[in-house]
Amino acid sequence: MLTLSKLTLHFGSRTLFNELSLFIGNRERVGLIGKNGAGKSTLLRMIAGQQPPSSGTISMPKEGTVGFLEQDMPHNDHHTVIEEAASAFSEIKRLETAINTLTQQITERTDYESEGYQQLIEQLSDANERFQLIGGGNAEQQAQRILQGLGFTPEDMHRTLAEFSGGWKMRVELAKLLLINPDLLLLDEPTNHLDIESIEWLEGFLKNYPGTIVLISHDRAFLDALTGRTIEVTNARVHDFKGAYSKYLLWREEEIERQTQAYKNQQKYIEDTQRNIEKFRAKKNKAAFAQTLIKKLEKLERIEVDELSDSAMKFSFPPAPRSGKVVVEARNLAKSFGELKVFNNVDLLIGRQEKIALVGKNGAGKTTLTRIIIGDETGEGHFELGHNVSIGYYAQNQADELDGNKTVFETLDDEAEGNVRLRLRSLLGAFLFSGEDIDKKVSVLSGGEKARLALCKLLLQPCNLLILDEPTNHLDMRSKDVLKQALIEYDGSMIVVSHDRDFLSGLTELVYEITPTGLRQYIGDITAFLNERKANTIASFEAENAASLHARERTSEPANAQKLSYKERKEHEKEHRKRKNTFERIEKAIAEQEQHLKLLEERLAVLDYSDREAADSAIREHLEEKRKLDQLYTEWEAAGEALNALGEEDEG
Repeated sequence: MLTLSKLTLHFGSRTLFNELSLFIGNRERVGLIGKNGAGKSTLLRMIAGQQPPSSGTISMPKEGTVGFLEQDMPHNDHHTVIEEAASAFSEIKRLETAINTLTQQITERTDYESEGYQQLIEQLSDANERFQLIGGGNAEQQAQRILQGLGFTPEDMHRTLAEFSGGWKMRVELAKLLLINPDLLLLDEPTNHLDIESIEWLEGFLKNYPGTIVLISHDRAFLDALTGRTIEVTNARVHDFKGAYSKYLLWREEEIERQTQAYKNQQKYIEDTQRNIEKFRAKKNKAAFAQTLIKKLEKLERIEVDELSDSAMKFSFPPAPRSGKVVVEARNLAKSFGELKVFNNVDLLIGRQEKIALVGKNGAGKTTLTRIIIGDETGEGHFELGHNVSIGYYAQNQADELDGNKTVFETLDDEAEGNVRLRLRSLLGAFLFSGEDIDKKVSVLSGGEKARLALCKLLLQPCNLLILDEPTNHLDMRSKDVLKQALIEYDGSMIVVSHDRDFLSGLTELVYEITPTGLRQYIGDITAFLNERKANTIASFEAENAASLHARERTSEPANAQKLSYKERKEHEKEHRKRKNTFERIEKAIAEQEQHLKLLEERLAVLDYSDREAADSAIREHLEEKRKLDQLYTEWEAAGEALNALGEEDEG
């Protein structure tokens, strides 16, 4: 499928790749990994034809097509979402024209045995095959399905791209690539702007993708779920392993151990041989033997031990100043932008040292809620911070908001106060900025370097409430691991917004899902949340289309086939009673649970918060009972839909 032969690339005096040779076969899923700046994105640009190599060749089948999702791409803000997605159909339209032209030519010709006629037949067959492969027969339906899988609602389809953030625009670009259906799909950090549900949808889609995929990602779970081969770019070379990322890490450690042992054995052999040379070279009858040993050493291929880079951030957060027992409290909080309602009825109570993950679909209001907490936005309803709460905030676009005209050192020096100013250089060193690096302008830093600098700023002032909005974007694997460990050891309260499942796993004890109608609480970490949500996650577009297809098929059946037998009617009535009983039982349980919650809230109103153990127990009981009520509402909605579906069948 794809062959790289002796590929070399120089940037000035730096060699990024040196005679790199690789072969990637059909339908392979390859994870491309390495530290920030190792050359991963550059390698994809070379494969895509955007960056010529200094020497070497890149080849793939003549008819093969390539699709490339870059981290930064231009967008047409005047197009609607569906119009921009439809621009991917240019090949389909070209094929339609070609098929019509070829069909007409074949119809008009009568020289059935000629070579020209046979060529037309082959061209028509190839065009039809390609047309079907890229979904030409159901292009618009496919566009709707992919866009909704990536998080767009039916109402979003006719909004212009100018109304969306950069992350949502990147989703449209990803949708276009998936619609084009190229033979080779190159993806550079495709999950950076996706929520958890969209990442899971993309995983499922790519697992069944008919072409070859090469992707760069810092999402360990995404790589493990999708790839079967790992290629690490390091020190102008690559390490190629037949297996997913986690297995590759184990293999690399074992490989280093094997190399180390082989190196020790070889060094011992060299030392022994050199002693024999010194011993025999002075003796006339052994001089020839000594020369033989010398030649053996000269021809010996020396073993080199690969170095596992230990360059990673090394830091911990300052001890958190003591806050009140309640850090954040919100009741019936709502937020709208004009006529657009972001969320409503948000109830949130965060205690001292609690660590929560805030999740939800993009656009649900996660960032808006964090901005209300820090005071950059206002909402309707009750909201207040607890006693002595000091906030440290990392915004989703924090790295992009750094002043590009300042140097790395100036970025910290202009905001640091007190004794921390005396250790700015050591602080920057912990974030891998040393020597001349601290005098670099921020504008020339890579995305990963800017992200590290923005995190470094968080350590300038102690805080007892950390709010982190997508802190792992642009961080490599090792930097993410260091950040996660520092957050685990942090002794303050914390709210983390992230789509990175591996990063969130084991980091928080509570997960809050934000929805248009409020917050739903889940006890446990992100793994527990995902296990529970799988039963409730519905690919709405596929379900709706399946239902409409079923309805069309049913109405197209002969009339006598639609009539139910006596036995079928009885079964139908039995199922109706069963669904109705379930619906009414859940309604009754909701009423009882609401009454129970009301009593608990009355207790909380007169609670003595000086008794920490009793207060914490009461608060947790209230949160757990509210989670149960949310779950009952979910079950009630599902039961109502099931009952209505049966009623619609009766009407049909």
